[in-house]
Amino acid sequence: MSKHKALTGAIAALASVATLGALAAPALAADTTYSPNGKSVAELAQHGGAQRIAAIGNKKAKNVVLFIGDGMGDSEITVARDYLKGANGHFDGLDAVGQPSALDDVQAGTGQYTTFSVGNGSKDSAVGKDGDGKLVANPNPGKLTPVTDSSASGSAWATGTKTYNNAVDVDIYGNPQLNLFELAKAAGKATGNVTTAEIQDATPAVLESHSSERACYGPQGKTDGTSNNASKQCLINQLKENGGIGSISEQLLDTRADVTIGGGSKYFRQTVQGGEYKGKTVWEQAKEMGFQTVENDPAAMNALQYKDGQPVLALMSDGNMPTKFNPSKATAKDPAKDANPTVCTPNADWLGNQGSSLKDMTKKALDLLNDNPNGQKNGFFLQVEGASIDKQDHAGNACGQIGETDDFDQAIAYAMQNVDLTNTLVIVTADHAHTSQILNAQPAYALSTVLKTADGNNMVVSYGTAQDDSRDADGGYNGGDMEHTGTQLRIAASGPGA
Repeated sequence: MSKHKALTGAIAALASVATLGALAAPALAADTTYSPNGKSVAELAQHGGAQRIAAIGNKKAKNVVLFIGDGMGDSEITVARDYLKGANGHFDGLDAVGQPSALDDVQAGTGQYTTFSVGNGSKDSAVGKDGDGKLVANPNPGKLTPVTDSSASGSAWATGTKTYNNAVDVDIYGNPQLNLFELAKAAGKATGNVTTAEIQDATPAVLESHSSERACYGPQGKTDGTSNNASKQCLINQLKENGGIGSISEQLLDTRADVTIGGGSKYFRQTVQGGEYKGKTVWEQAKEMGFQTVENDPAAMNALQYKDGQPVLALMSDGNMPTKFNPSKATAKDPAKDANPTVCTPNADWLGNQGSSLKDMTKKALDLLNDNPNGQKNGFFLQVEGASIDKQDHAGNACGQIGETDDFDQAIAYAMQNVDLTNTLVIVTADHAHTSQILNAQPAYALSTVLKTADGNNMVVSYGTAQDDSRDADGGYNGGDMEHTGTQLRIAASGPGA
C-alpha cells in the first residue's frame, strides 16, 4: 500500500469515528484553571498536549518496540527483583534498557514521567455516562485528576492527548485522536500488538480503536456472546447497528494491524449486530476479512508464518491469560507469617508451559514483522504489554504480580538481544503505578504477604489501598480492588532517539 493510500485510510477511519457522537471543542466552555506552573485542562486536551519537555536530537528509528508493564511502578519492579534475584540482583531486560553500558548503546537513557488524567470517568467528558450509566452532556468537561486508569494513560502515550479515565483515544470532548498505529500505517510501517490481557483491554485497545467507553468490547458489549449488554457498556451511537464505528473488537479488524496476539477470544464469539457482517460472529468476520486466525491454540500460534495480505489475529485464551505463578494471599498482621514465609509456586495452567509466554509471543511478533515487506522497507511499530502485573496487584497477589513481572522481563531481554539497536528504539515503561510496598515489618493497618527472597531473606509486601473491605473468612484478601497510585514512573529507552 502506498503512503498516500495508507494516510487516506487513516484519515477516513478518523472521519468515521465522528459517529461516536463527538462534539466540536469550540462549542464547549473550556476549563482554563491552571495547575501550578502547568498547563490548563484545555491545553492538556489538545492533540500532543501531554508533552512537557521538548524532544532533542534528530536521530530517527526505523523500528520501535514499546514495552508497557501495566501497573508496573518502581515498587513493583523492586518487589519482583528482590524476590527473584535478591536485593542486589539484576534483571536481564528491565535493568538493561536505558543503561549505556548494558549493550554498548551510548544513546540509552532513563527518566521519569507523570501519568495524571483529566477527568475521573465518563461523567467528566463532554458526552459520556454518569455513575448510573445515563448519558450526560457536560458543558465544562475535564479536570486535573491525579490518578489515571489504564485507558486514559494509554490514550495519552498513544495519541499525545490527555483525556478522562475510561476514554480510548478520544479527547474530553469526544473527538477521536490520531494514534501510533494510524501514524505508523500512514508511514508505510508494519504494526504489531501483543498483550497477556484481553486484546480489548485498555492498553492494547488504544492502538486499534477509539471509544468513549473502555468496556465496549464487542457488538454485544462485554459478554461471551450468550447475552447482550452493549447498551450499558457502549454509547449507543457508537454501535454498528446505529451507523457507528463499532465496538473495540470490530474496530480492531478495521484497523488491520499486521500482528495481534493476546487474550479475549470469547468476545469474538459475539454476533455482529449491524453492517456488512451482521449475523456472523466476530471470528467469522475476521476470517472473511482475510485474517489468519488462531483461537486458544499455542502450537498454532507458533506455527504462524507471514502471508501477504493476511494479517495475524491470534487470541490465546478466553479472557486474560493465566499467570506464571499461583496466587498468594495478603492477610492481616500475624507473627506466624514471619516464621513461615511464602514461596511462590509455578502455575500449571500458565501458557508459557505450552509455548505462549510473553517472550514466545514477542518472538513470534518480531519474526512476522521482520518478514513483512513493509517492515523490511519502512520498519515496524510493536507494542508489548505485560498486563497482569496490574491485575494481580489489584488483588493483593504478590506471587501473581512477581511472576508476571518475570515474564515481562524475559520478553524484554529477548527483544534486546534480537533487534538491531542501530535502527530500533526500545522503550520500557508503565502506564501507572500501583499499591504494593516493601516494608521492614508487617503493618498493623494494612494487609501483607511475607515472602522468602532469592537471597534468603524475608520480604514484607504490603497492600493498603483497597476502598472496600473484601477480606474472606480467614482474613485473606484477593478482592481485586486495591487501587492505582498517582506517582510518577520510570521510563527507559535504548537505541536511536532514546
